[in-house]
Amino acid sequence: MKVRISTRAVYHKVAEVEIEIPDMKADEVDEYLNDNENIYTDVIDDKLSKAEYEFGSGYDCCDGNWTDETSDSEWRYDIKGMNYGGHL
Repeated sequence: MKVRISTRAVYHKVAEVEIEIPDMKADEVDEYLNDNENIYTDVIDDKLSKAEYEFGSGYDCCDGNWTDETSDSEWRYDIKGMNYGGHL
């Protein structure tokens, strides 16, 4: 008799960078970041490649800022010193 034993484990990585952007209204930041993704994508990709894997989906890590539990990945921004941010 043969029995198959299986397991599924989920791991995640998180990376973040801080960048300087011009002064603007908070509700204009997402558009600026989407239009200028070249100023942060290579840096954050490099940090992500060096980050350690952690067990779990990562949904509940990092100050609880993730909002889409069903997504495999999320990109978001948070304006320092303000309670304002969102998804990219």
